[in-house]
This record gives sequence, structure tokens and C-alpha cells, in this order.
Amino acid sequence: MAKMKTHRASAKRFRRTGTGKLRRFKAYKSHITGKKSPKRIRNLRKGSLVSKSDQRRIDHMIP
Repeated sequence: MAKMKTHRASAKRFRRTGTGKLRRFKAYKSHITGKKSPKRIRNLRKGSLVSKSDQRRIDHMIP
């Protein structure tokens, strides 16, 4: 039987941590940053964890 393929778009957006959780980067940072405060842009740089409700869905895409 064939193996499940990794969803490549998801693989580029999410990284698995050592404990198996998924790390993601924040949205709204790539452009139109002139009107956003420096503090807001700085906080958007930091990564965060995927919520529990989304983690199960993304786990199917990234083995």
C-alpha cells in the first residue's frame, strides 16, 4: 500500500518541537508594516504554538 504524502505547503509553515507540538509563525508581518507600531511588528516576529483544535488537523498533513 502506498504511503501518505506530506502536505508540502504545511511542511514549510510548521515545525515540530521536541515534545511533538507544532510551532507556527504569526501572520500580518510580510507587508503594509508602515501603519503598524514597531512593538507590534516585533511581537509578530516571535513564533507561537498551534492551538489544540488545529493541531489534530495539521498532524494529518505532517507525519
